[in-house]
Amino acid sequence: MKGSKVMKRIALTSVLLAAACSGEEAGFLEDPDGSTRIRRDGGPGAVRDGGPGAVRDGGPGAARDAGPRDSGAPRDGGSGPLADWCTGQPGTFSFFVTSMNALWALSGDPIDDWSGGFGGDFGGIEGADAICQSIAAATGNGDVTWRAFLSATDDGSGNPVHAIERIGTGPWFDANGLMVASGPAGLLGDRPDGDARTIDDLPDECGVPISALGDAHDIVTGSNQQGRLNSTNMTTTCNDWTSSSGNVGNNMRNGVMIGHSFPRSGRGGLNWMSDHATRGCGKGANLLQDGPGSGTCIGCSGGFGGLYCFAVIQ
Repeated sequence: MKGSKVMKRIALTSVLLAAACSGEEAGFLEDPDGSTRIRRDGGPGAVRDGGPGAVRDGGPGAARDAGPRDSGAPRDGGSGPLADWCTGQPGTFSFFVTSMNALWALSGDPIDDWSGGFGGDFGGIEGADAICQSIAAATGNGDVTWRAFLSATDDGSGNPVHAIERIGTGPWFDANGLMVASGPAGLLGDRPDGDARTIDDLPDECGVPISALGDAHDIVTGSNQQGRLNSTNMTTTCNDWTSSSGNVGNNMRNGVMIGHSFPRSGRGGLNWMSDHATRGCGKGANLLQDGPGSGTCIGCSGGFGGLYCFAVIQ
């Protein structure tokens, strides 16, 4: 499907990890084909693999039916900084984990800035939906409504928002055409009930498993293992996804719940939507395996503040 674009994205990720793990001084690193250089200090000349793109169609209310799109029709990709994003996903494409590349681009941060991203401030739950929609549009799949798998304490009328009630009835498929889950009931196990080739390492919008980044499996949900709001304390949803302060949600005993896009190797941590609390709502990423991590950023315990995105299928 996406061939060279996906391979280049993996290559850039490998360079990024090499930069994170090395002790080199700031300077330029070349990707394997020599066409792109990443500046480690994030200064002039830093490149980002993608960026924000305009949402094409599929805005709120444009929920699709259960039938697949016509995969034979050409679909344009994104524009602006998300131009030339990966395309060619199958017509059933309806689930992805946001890539770190896309989130850092949308937030306007250099890809090698470890204090970048959105933290817990996605602009509210509607802003998180818009992030999913923008990334989907960049892949040529913005003609349907996409929503972030997030819970919140207040829908604007004083009622809680439950992630599992926001995404329709399924089924959902990843960018490689593999089924992730058959429906809401299929999401309630430790791992979804989809294809064994994808459920233990859920992929991003380009079909690349999140484990390609390293220890990056912490995905923000604010939900319990039934996909419902975990706590009515607003700090456990980064003030309903409007705060990027490290002083918010920094109680790991009653903090912002995250799930694991892939299980911890040999040590449990199986649940994809609700495994443990993150260290806080601050901006930042940590892709190294260092136990519970340190700091108060949303990715500090092993992630980058990623989101699960679902197409709304009725």
